[in-house]
Amino acid sequence: MSLFIKKFERAVVVSIIVMMMVVLALSTLELGWIIVKDIITPPILLLEVDELLEIFGFVLLILIGVELLETIKAYLRDNVVHVEIVLEVALIAIARKVIVLDLSKYDGVSVLAVAGLIVALAGALFLRAARSRFHR
Repeated sequence: MSLFIKKFERAVVVSIIVMMMVVLALSTLELGWIIVKDIITPPILLLEVDELLEIFGFVLLILIGVELLETIKAYLRDNVVHVEIVLEVALIAIARKVIVLDLSKYDGVSVLAVAGLIVALAGALFLRAARSRFHR
């Protein structure tokens, strides 16, 4: 029974990897289309700030997908979730949020909460890296 469960788990993880690859490929094509569309619309070859923010947000979203794919691959390979990769994905996700954040829509408490989340994630990543260095 345990062998069946392991094979089933592996099949699920491989399926998730394949689906993530499809999503990342389509997202990359969509990003390319957004860039081309923004470049060819007047003013030609110039990007406005809102277009740049959309592009940067999309790039970071794809990067989050790549990091998630890496997490899933690491789980498939080692059968363990790597905390460093999860923290990196979370830090990239919050960085994306900060880049596309419209400060006029949020109050000061919400902005402070985002800042606190960034500090907490960066601190956790730092402590995890320091622990890994000293425990080799």
